[in-house]
Amino acid sequence: MKYFNITGLCVPWKHYMVDISGKIAEIMKLIERESYFTMNRGRQYGKTTTLFALHNTLLGEYVPISISFEGVGDESFSSEEKFCYMFITLIVKALEFAEVEKNYIDAWAGADAPDFISLGSHITKMSKSKKLVLMIDEVDSSSNNSLFLRFLGLLRNKFLARGSGRDFTFHSVILAGVTDIRNLKAKISSEESSFAVGEDKKLYNSPWNIAVSFDVNMSFNSNEIASMLLEYEADHNTGMHIESISGEIYSFTSGYPALVSGLCKFIDESLEKNWSIKGVHEAVKMLIYRHNMLLDDLGKNIANHQSLYKLLYSILIIGERIKYVPTTPEFMLASMYGYLRGDENENAIVSNRIFEIFLCDYFNSRDEYAQKINTRSHYVLTRDVVADGRFDMELCLRKFAGHYAELFSKQDEEFFERHCRVLFLSYIIPLINGKGFYHLESQFTDTRRMDLVVDFGQDQFIIELKIWRGETAQEKAYDQLLGYMDSKKAQCGYLVTFDFRKEQNKIRKAEWVDIGSKRIFDVIV
Repeated sequence: MKYFNITGLCVPWKHYMVDISGKIAEIMKLIERESYFTMNRGRQYGKTTTLFALHNTLLGEYVPISISFEGVGDESFSSEEKFCYMFITLIVKALEFAEVEKNYIDAWAGADAPDFISLGSHITKMSKSKKLVLMIDEVDSSSNNSLFLRFLGLLRNKFLARGSGRDFTFHSVILAGVTDIRNLKAKISSEESSFAVGEDKKLYNSPWNIAVSFDVNMSFNSNEIASMLLEYEADHNTGMHIESISGEIYSFTSGYPALVSGLCKFIDESLEKNWSIKGVHEAVKMLIYRHNMLLDDLGKNIANHQSLYKLLYSILIIGERIKYVPTTPEFMLASMYGYLRGDENENAIVSNRIFEIFLCDYFNSRDEYAQKINTRSHYVLTRDVVADGRFDMELCLRKFAGHYAELFSKQDEEFFERHCRVLFLSYIIPLINGKGFYHLESQFTDTRRMDLVVDFGQDQFIIELKIWRGETAQEKAYDQLLGYMDSKKAQCGYLVTFDFRKEQNKIRKAEWVDIGSKRIFDVIV
């Protein structure tokens, strides 16, 4: 029986998989054009699985050579001779699965290539009669080595010579990894590169400027997720509503492959095949609050890169609207890991809701500002606002208003205005974690407003946080919240406004407002 796989290679005869034939067809167009390109995506983004499917598609007209640098020790990168030996050994092993004649494999195995010049000559010889497609997975495992740059330079020079009819080489080259190989020079120490002269100097400057852009969308859309669920449903007959479930999974994952499979695996194996909206929500909680390699890496990466931490914090918690500029170092790093993307207005937003929830929890647990907030015992507060498995959001917001008034002081005004979201999140997160969860609507997040959705049990609460900008802006906030409530099919919404005007002008209130058939609990603190 097939199952959902979240580690390593996925294969169609063992695992439930999205149909990626459309993505393979797009990659084949690049190969047919004899392109060299890099397939760099975040961890667990399906790169290895895509290369496996591509290998099987290439068999026949092409000779796919699928190798990986994962597990290749540093010793193999200590000299040209050892690198060439390692490279040829990997090719020989790969050719055993490429449907080629034994004498062709033996010709590769018998290569006398102790350096890059002789390796280049051997590649010329072996490429004359075959369309070789070289695919190197985990290529960034040793990409901080200058010897690897010289190898890329070899490939580049042979590619250029082939274009002028003076050489033969691999028909196409694909380098797959998290790091974009085109930016390798940034990973080489300045001391090491300073010794490069002559031809070596050129390799440092442009080892991979022949690479074409790889624009294939490797995330899954809701229809592709539905294709996987359709296959699953044919085996299990759960009665799920495939369209709504695939849409809900997509709404939390934005199609990130490992997150999609992770949610499906929890529903199938840990939630008694509860293929409902509530089941998806339970799976989201399990994915976030249990050990997870992808989210562990997210935590480690932002801890190790302060610039990345500050960028994500500014966008998600402070609500700064920042232009998505993928060429800047911070955005390159965030994009490389798959943490940020641009929205329709070219502003940076977090890639998916699951990352948003994780990051908000992460920031809240470590934030120095959150630690300044001297909240009362959440045990007592939880006992007040949670009863019989239901969350009393009205009571929670009334208590928050009183708590906020106790905290606020004139000398803290600048701090409170910039970090009001921190105050609210640090107040509500401990109340809902474990039994419920929340996410931010990052496409609406800016310094003026932030939409927060809280799911607790059977209930969903739509909350908008904003700063007082005048009566006109307040009326607009009502319209915005009502529009968002309509999109969520919610009858009730909650508006929390922070008023930082002078004391005599401030408004304090917490009351229900009826607007047609809908209700908004309006809180101004």
